[in-house]
Amino acid sequence: MSGFDLTLDPERQPRRFEVINGVGGRRHWSVDDKARIIAETLEPNAIISEVARRYGLRPQQVFAWRREARKQAASAQQEAAAFVPAVVTAVHPEPAPKRPARPRKRKAARDAGVIELEIDGIAMRVGRGADAKTVAAVIRALKATS
Repeated sequence: MSGFDLTLDPERQPRRFEVINGVGGRRHWSVDDKARIIAETLEPNAIISEVARRYGLRPQQVFAWRREARKQAASAQQEAAAFVPAVVTAVHPEPAPKRPARPRKRKAARDAGVIELEIDGIAMRVGRGADAKTVAAVIRALKATS
């Protein structure tokens, strides 16, 4: 048993204890070492647990380093992103010359159910089965351009 052989009896002396000397505990890896190890894990067909064993690490530690590197890369991209000034100029197209309105002839029954609209000199025909949302969007667009 490592450490003290603990008992609740205060008169009994510990039989054995361990003294650990030398370097122990956490190891500190430089940023370059971490980057090199992470780069190895990103190679094609790399197995993270094998890379971790090669360096005396646990796979969880390598995964944590990779996650940290991804976060740092994402924050660096966000810091690098900047707004670019955009200059928007309004373009006013010349209105189309208005043609004199011609009387429309009635067509045969195939035009039954067709609606004709004229908005600021632009004629629009809406046939049977047209989607109401699409027609409304076209009308709004025509009004906006005039």
